[in-house]
Formats: sequence, C-alpha cells, structure tokens
Amino acid sequence: MAEAIVAGGGQVVPLAEAEALVWAAPRSPDALEAALDAAPQLTWVQLPFAGIENFMHLIDDDRVWTCGKGVYAEPVAELALTLALMGMRNVAAYSRASAWSQPHGRNLFGANVTILGGGGITEALIRLLQPFECHITVVRNRVAPMDGVDDVVESDRYVDALAGADLVVVALSLTPDTEGIISRSELEQMQSHAWIVNVARGRHIVTDDLVWALQHGVIGGAALDVTDPEPLPDGHPLWSMPNCIITPHVGNTPAMAVPLLSERITTNVRRFEEGEALVGPVHVELGY
Repeated sequence: MAEAIVAGGGQVVPLAEAEALVWAAPRSPDALEAALDAAPQLTWVQLPFAGIENFMHLIDDDRVWTCGKGVYAEPVAELALTLALMGMRNVAAYSRASAWSQPHGRNLFGANVTILGGGGITEALIRLLQPFECHITVVRNRVAPMDGVDDVVESDRYVDALAGADLVVVALSLTPDTEGIISRSELEQMQSHAWIVNVARGRHIVTDDLVWALQHGVIGGAALDVTDPEPLPDGHPLWSMPNCIITPHVGNTPAMAVPLLSERITTNVRRFEEGEALVGPVHVELGY
C-alpha cells in the first residue's frame, strides 16, 4: 500500500501530518475510530474492501470515504461462475463419491439466472455468462438498462425474480435492508432444482432456513463463499450436506487482491492530489 501511495504521487507521513488515510485493517473498526479521533484534519479515508458494514458507524459526511467497490469484481465473479457450474453439474457431489454413481445435473447453458445486486461483481459476471446464452434477470435498487441483461427489476420485486430461476447469485452489499433477504419464505418460492450461490455476505441468507431447505429438497443446492456465522464452525450441518459447497471466503485471495487494491489506491491518490472525483465512493445514505 505504501508503494501504491507513492506511485500515485503521494507521500507516506505520520498520522498527525496526513491529509488522507489509507486503511489496511478491514476488521479493526475500533482502531480506525481511534485514528480518526487522533487526526481530525483528515479529509479522505480509503477502506480496503467493498463491504463496509464494520465501519458504518464511523462513516459521515465530514470526510470523503471510498472503499474497494469494484476492485475485486472479476475474481469474485469468476468464483461465482465456478461455484454455479460445480453445483448445477453435480461436480461437488461427484467429488465426494467413493463409487460410480448415476447421472445428475442441469445445464447452465440456456438457464434462467437471477442476480441480486447490480454492482461491479454483477457486471463482471454478466460478461462471463454471455457464452452460456442465459436469460439474465438483475434485481437492483436503481433500475436502468444493463448490457447483456434481459430484465432489470426493482428490489421490491426480488421474490418474483427468484421463482423461475435455475440459478440465483447473491452479489449484494450488506445493509439493514438486505440482511436476511433470503429466508424460508424466499427459498420456498424457488424451484426444487435451483441452486443459490452467495459471494456477498453470509448474513444475506438465514442459515437455519437454508439448512432446512437443503435437508428437505426445497432447492437443489447452495454454494457459499460466505457464511453466517463465519468462519463456519466445525461440525455445522452444512459441511456434511451433499448439495452444499463451501469455500472459505476466497472470492479474492491475497495474490489477487494486492495488485488490484494497489491499482485502486494509486488511482485515487493521483485523483485526490489533482482534485478529481475519487473512484469507489461510499454513499452514506445508502450504506454502501
């Protein structure tokens, strides 16, 4: 990060002398609060992740706040596609088998895909889905046409968009309105063969309700890069379910994240110095 700051034309200085703060500890809100109290002169804070729920109580209109919004879109979308194919083509269950088994699975090609969220991950995933000729529905707060998307619907119609989907991908910011957005009632609206992929935050899905749905065949399966709680405890029922795939929040790994975040920091430091609008602004009123 220090190298990225310098590459953007900035200098790394003691906190008391800084105009801006590039924050590198995504799970340390108390430490950031102490830094802000010690440096009231700061006018811009750059956060490292797109998810800012840990810091929402600190974000205000007194400073410019930016986050990692869009930084990791391509690797996270790549994992979402990987998980979708593994689930729909039964790869996860086959990989656990100890004997030859019967054919199972459905095509992603030509499938009905619903994506919750209209941000950078969704835009990247739409590009990856183009060769599969899916019918894509995106649910988002601000309805506007999107390249490669068949239908864009308002967020209050998201249950309607779940009903006919073969695949549902959760790529939302976590806010009070989206916490628990997938619960028993929503899962009951989905098709019995449908898979849900969550690459956003674990608290979007009510875990106990998901366990129930998987146990009773209400949906085809779930592929989760994020869980609630996280990390998922040893012995949790989800670990042993043949129709559940779990990866340990690796939508982006350090090998992927460092160069991507460095590029964002360099860009924003340069823009800050030149008085230009910064990339990845946090919208205080929306919570992301």
